[in-house]
Amino acid sequence: MTDPIARALALPIWRGRPKAESLGGGITNLNVLVTDDVRRAVVRIGDDIPVHQILRFNELAASRAAYAAGVSPAVLHHEPGALVIDFIAGRTMTAADLREPAILEQALGLVIRTHREVPRHLRGPALTFWVFHVLRDYAGTLEAGASRHRPLLPSFLDEAAALEAAVGRIEMVFGHNDLLPANFLHDGTRMWLIDWDYAGWGSPLFDLGGLAANNGLDRAQEEWVLATYFGTAADADLWRRYAAMKAAAALREAMWSMVQDIHSDLDFDYAAYTADYLDTYRAAFAAFRTLA
Repeated sequence: MTDPIARALALPIWRGRPKAESLGGGITNLNVLVTDDVRRAVVRIGDDIPVHQILRFNELAASRAAYAAGVSPAVLHHEPGALVIDFIAGRTMTAADLREPAILEQALGLVIRTHREVPRHLRGPALTFWVFHVLRDYAGTLEAGASRHRPLLPSFLDEAAALEAAVGRIEMVFGHNDLLPANFLHDGTRMWLIDWDYAGWGSPLFDLGGLAANNGLDRAQEEWVLATYFGTAADADLWRRYAAMKAAAALREAMWSMVQDIHSDLDFDYAAYTADYLDTYRAAFAAFRTLA
């Protein structure tokens, strides 16, 4: 693998004598902080990742549109294998942070702006994101890669089919589709949403369910999220469709980690991450079943 710091420093945009250091926290890409005589910027090093359906042209288009919508920092430079974005001096959010009412309100505001305003600025081709296709594709990747999780795949696929049927027809929006706490930054004044690897057209319920599943929201918070997003309290039908998508979001994260475990070279404990998200998925699926 190319040295990410050397790759970042070789970009032609720096002024003076740039310095670089690795940024921790990335579990898909390699991230480097570069400081030159003018600015600080984050360099995201990574090519297309077909096993995760990540195509960098799509990430670039989404990142530019998100900046234009006031959601994400500016794109400063791009070339094959590298995306440079403006550095935000702030704190990476945790799940506990996002359960705080004021922080959750800001985060949901960014999600709403993403869905409603980012499409106005989107240019060129853009991908779709349908979680149930992702789950089926992940199952094929895990089977072909002789994953130790293969015995679980038939039940996952059966359960995913039940969840997909429950979701039914959807409103289509352009979503972020990766609302992990680490993708929210707070600069002390406002929140920012970063990392658009999985952005694409799909259901708003995936982002809303992912926000809940990834950050441990309780029932009252979920009811508030749905009422705020849709402008009215969720009825039984919306709640069931949302619960199905929340479970699918948790299963996607667990299966994403299973795929990473057999394909990624990053130093990360994917086994523990998988176990945590399988627990989240099983709880979410059990809750969905009570609504059937």
